[in-house]
Amino acid sequence: MITGELKNKIDSIWNDFAAGGLVNPLDVIEQITYLMFIRDLDDSDNLRAKESEMLGLPYESIFSGEIEINGRTIDGTQLKWSVFHDFPAGKMYSVMQEWIFPFIKELDSDKESAYSKYMDDAIFKLPTPLLLDKVVTGLDEVYEIMNATQSADIRGDVYEYLLSKIAQSGRNGQFRTPRHIIKMMVELMEPKADDVICDPACGTGGFLVAAGEYLKENRKQEIFFDKVKKDHYLNHMFFGYDMDRTMLRIGAMNMMTHGIDSPTIEYRDSLSDQNPDKSKYSLVLANPPFKGSLDYDIVSTDLLKVCKTKKTELLFLTLFLRMLNIGGRCACIVPDGVLFGSSNAHKAIRKAIIEDNKLDAVISMPSGVFKPYAGVSTAILIFTKTEHGGTENVWFYDMRADGFSLDDKRSEVAENDIPDIIARFKNREAEKERERTEQSFFVPKDEIVNNDYDLSINKYKKVEYVPVEYPPTSEIMAKLRELEKEISQSMDELEEMLK
Repeated sequence: MITGELKNKIDSIWNDFAAGGLVNPLDVIEQITYLMFIRDLDDSDNLRAKESEMLGLPYESIFSGEIEINGRTIDGTQLKWSVFHDFPAGKMYSVMQEWIFPFIKELDSDKESAYSKYMDDAIFKLPTPLLLDKVVTGLDEVYEIMNATQSADIRGDVYEYLLSKIAQSGRNGQFRTPRHIIKMMVELMEPKADDVICDPACGTGGFLVAAGEYLKENRKQEIFFDKVKKDHYLNHMFFGYDMDRTMLRIGAMNMMTHGIDSPTIEYRDSLSDQNPDKSKYSLVLANPPFKGSLDYDIVSTDLLKVCKTKKTELLFLTLFLRMLNIGGRCACIVPDGVLFGSSNAHKAIRKAIIEDNKLDAVISMPSGVFKPYAGVSTAILIFTKTEHGGTENVWFYDMRADGFSLDDKRSEVAENDIPDIIARFKNREAEKERERTEQSFFVPKDEIVNNDYDLSINKYKKVEYVPVEYPPTSEIMAKLRELEKEISQSMDELEEMLK
């Protein structure tokens, strides 16, 4: 969450776009992303040049020498943010439009990379030199504040704040997953260096970025000091699919900005027959659309065999089981209805997860977690694909607070169950003696089966009733008579005053 001066600067840039005639939030995000990427290219190029000089290694800048763009040869330094941001507005606009934007579209030599695929049809949409000048100046100020802020997460916070402005959140069943919830899910799953990670409804790539950051922080030596594992991390670990090309473009750049060279970010309707993936991934992290519009005729027949329904949330659960390899793990967000729905489809998917695979945990979240975008109650399901069962006891946790107020403002508060959830999940052996009056406890599989595979925590939670002693009825009645007399007396006094 960002506040104060930084928030005001971003709001000011957003207002500049609106005043300049660009009002579609997705377009604004997309154009800001391009400009941030262009600025980051300059910064990362300078950093690599300095590191190479310190280590005595050769390094050729992407901006060095003469560069050919659209049949013209120009000095590469003209394309650097640190150079063109001082140009007059008119010149800056023509340089951006005629040189820089074509340059970044052709930047990646691998035409099959995520970046190249989604830059091919990208369009520079800033309508006037004045707007470009204002936005470039505003972004310089934003970066200045970010660089002065001693926080490793500040860049991500800024990007998340930008994404929070997408007014279309909720269209096609989509809405943003709060970053701290994504981070919690990644920490619960503890990605490994050899994982193949997928989000079949990836949007801007939040889960994939968080998984990459976790691996950088926790498995740095294992990955980056091993040539094979480093190549796997950069080019073969991350897969994301979505049906919104603008989101995919933002997601591809988001991944590259976070140092992942070639994620597989593709346009795909994951629930349709165009998705052939079976037993391919070792980890699925997702918040699939809950109430998306669905063309029943194009849904993969494989999924309908397991779970005949039009409900996307149930079909995605079926899809996760198909996509995971044996031993593969999944952490996904589902609406509460998935936990207790009584239709045949609801029961079928719960039964498949519990009987044929291994359900590890159900974490119930409060309804305010997705505010202001949606007030739906949700839960996190964590399971492992075995195809031979394995569910013995399921761990339940009743999350009551996530560190933010549960109203539309979502202000920071002291109450936060997330550290407790992570600590307890990682040490579930110690949870076996917990009573069902507490926030977390185990429920044996047999009890869940006997309850029609119901996974709502309230089905198993015990409420501790504290006896309250009330005075005798005669005493209560006497007190009421006394209050009645006092009211009558006051009414008489008021009536006298009004005469």
